[in-house]
Amino acid sequence: MTHAYTLGDFDFALPPELIAQHPTAERSGARLLDGTVSEPVDRAVRDLPSLLRPGDLMVFNDTRVIKARLIGSKATGGAVEALVERVLPEHQVLAHVRASKSPKAGSLLRFASADGHAAFDAEVLGRGGSPESAEAALFRLRFPSEPFALLERCGHVPLPPYITHADDADDERRYQTVFAARPGAVAAPTAALHFDEPLLARLRARGVGMASLTLHVGAGTFQPVRTDDLDQHRMHSEWFEIGAETVQAIDATRAAGGRILAVGTTTLRALESAAQSGRLQAGSRDTDIFIRPGFRFRVVDLLMTNFHLPKSTLMMLVSAFAGYERIRALYAHAIGERYRFFSYGDAMLLARDAGSGG
Repeated sequence: MTHAYTLGDFDFALPPELIAQHPTAERSGARLLDGTVSEPVDRAVRDLPSLLRPGDLMVFNDTRVIKARLIGSKATGGAVEALVERVLPEHQVLAHVRASKSPKAGSLLRFASADGHAAFDAEVLGRGGSPESAEAALFRLRFPSEPFALLERCGHVPLPPYITHADDADDERRYQTVFAARPGAVAAPTAALHFDEPLLARLRARGVGMASLTLHVGAGTFQPVRTDDLDQHRMHSEWFEIGAETVQAIDATRAAGGRILAVGTTTLRALESAAQSGRLQAGSRDTDIFIRPGFRFRVVDLLMTNFHLPKSTLMMLVSAFAGYERIRALYAHAIGERYRFFSYGDAMLLARDAGSGG
């Protein structure tokens, strides 16, 4: 009988000084907790090639973080802040909007760059969806021209809420993977932030294959779970696309006896979402998959991931993948050894629990 987990099962005490506020000086210089062996081993990300075998396949998320945070004012002069969640056709976006009073449909919001040299007006079209939909809390805005270009000129790097400094030029560079290609994410696929070109070259020389997919990470990744009964939690939705060449690479790796390493929970979410029919399928769609203990994994054998927030859906995901007790032990080890947590923090390497495969 499967244990009926509740929200409190995924809580833990984290000393606040372990929340990384800045990245390591060198991407691959971050620490890596090797959780694939019986006793955890403290390593560095640059050691990863020695932990993989020739013929293994790494799958990366090539999404690109956009400058999704906008600061401005309403026509009445009141302050307003917006976080663009998704770019839509016809210069429209869905956004979280914070203001003293919710803006009304037909009103204009003026957003400006930090230096004041660029600005634009966005029209409020109304709420993002029907009252029962996940988009009901969002606002639909119309920008005067192409949203990605306006965000690049006037937006801020959407740093997570637990990073306390204002975004700067270093964040523009480091809160982005070296292989970011397709704009649309409002949060970085953080495990992939640890890769630099020298490490990628060493992995190729080792005979490790590489493939990519796209999942545009949404702000919902930081959304707290508000109910102790996990059956009542509604996951946020994110768009992903997996190309035929990635599916072929995964099938060929499996046929040859290699392992599939998902770099980051976003990559794992996309792969497992695309395999829910029983076979991995190419294509694009939204996913609101909720991965928690009891989930049957079909694609991923290894997972590289950062350390996650207490009581988060990502804590549930890694517990489903590696085993609940295993994750509790690894997190206790990481805290005891003063690993750095969350987006700019260190990473760990996990193997799929033998009982969670499908």
